[in-house]
Amino acid sequence: MAENIIRRSPVAFDSTPAQTEARDNWNVVLEFETQGAGPWVIDLSHRARWDLQDRAIDAIQPWGLSIPDTPGRCAFANGVLINRMNRTQSSLWHLSGQKPEPPDGIAYTDVTDATVFLALIGRNLAPLMEKLTSLDFFNPLNKTPFLLQGPVSHVPCQGVMLASSQDRSGILLNCSRGYARDMVHAILDAGAEFGIRPAGENTFNRWLMDLQT
Repeated sequence: MAENIIRRSPVAFDSTPAQTEARDNWNVVLEFETQGAGPWVIDLSHRARWDLQDRAIDAIQPWGLSIPDTPGRCAFANGVLINRMNRTQSSLWHLSGQKPEPPDGIAYTDVTDATVFLALIGRNLAPLMEKLTSLDFFNPLNKTPFLLQGPVSHVPCQGVMLASSQDRSGILLNCSRGYARDMVHAILDAGAEFGIRPAGENTFNRWLMDLQT
């Protein structure tokens, strides 16, 4: 039965959870015992995500929200981030608040269990990302939030730059679930010199709330 389904994140950190919460059959880590002062890598794989593909995508409004008309542009409203990928495709990521009802229609595919979803937030993200990818997340000509698609640590990813200030940067990475272990290892190894540590969902929620105020 559905209530007995156990959903497991593909991410495993070598850190001890201090606070967890059972939610939608996931065991969500809210806080770790030792999180440091940042930067942080945060597992958000439990957050719902959908792909939307339709040749008439410009006429579709998921949950009444408008899809950006230009590939690479993103829109964040009502806790949902909508990323325009190309002429016919967008990705929809639930970041905050109550989980929305699954959108109706055959154009949507739930990719929550098929992908790994990570947030990188805090200081010193620019030199960290330079070690992981040639994608230019810190191009000052790009207005946040914006989407880049390409390899991060040689893994095909969707990456969204939420904020790019020196003191408060934030990047979301979404890739195939099978790369979770290697991706986390690469991020922690590349970020060791900057003091990167795993953090729980509460840290991301506080950061996102501050970003919107």
